[in-house]
Amino acid sequence: MKKLSLFPVLLLLAFACKPPVGMVKRYDNNPSSPILQGVEVPAGKRWIHTSGIVAAIADSSAAPGSRQRFGDTYTQSISIMKRIEGILKQGGMTLNDVVFLRVYVAPDPQKGNQPDYNGWFEAYKLFFNNPQNPVKVARSTLGVQSLVTPDYLIEIEAIAVEK
Repeated sequence: MKKLSLFPVLLLLAFACKPPVGMVKRYDNNPSSPILQGVEVPAGKRWIHTSGIVAAIADSSAAPGSRQRFGDTYTQSISIMKRIEGILKQGGMTLNDVVFLRVYVAPDPQKGNQPDYNGWFEAYKLFFNNPQNPVKVARSTLGVQSLVTPDYLIEIEAIAVEK
């Protein structure tokens, strides 16, 4: 009986499981988590780093300082992600290219002066780790004392890398 070597098969499987050279590698050791554990970016890739982005005015007829002017954390999060999407588009990228988000959440007077993390988490689901965009990103979410103005409840920085 002829013996077959498993080495070629194992070698093929090893290369099939690794991203091609020069591609971003996303470390996702917890499929049930909405975020990644880390991201590896090879040398020579083009990056876009956004500044901290805040929400656009949601209702220009609303009085300055009113909740209606910028909305709650959820509403502001959606506005910010759309603004980030526009910035990335200018650079020839999309939200699929995002590898990292740094999120600052300020206390919400209507939530007992606590950061509304759930408002942010719900908005995140609309943009990442869903059927329209299955990409997960590495992310830090920080509660902060305040942002530049009390109207802002959240500020987000994004890092995107070309494919």
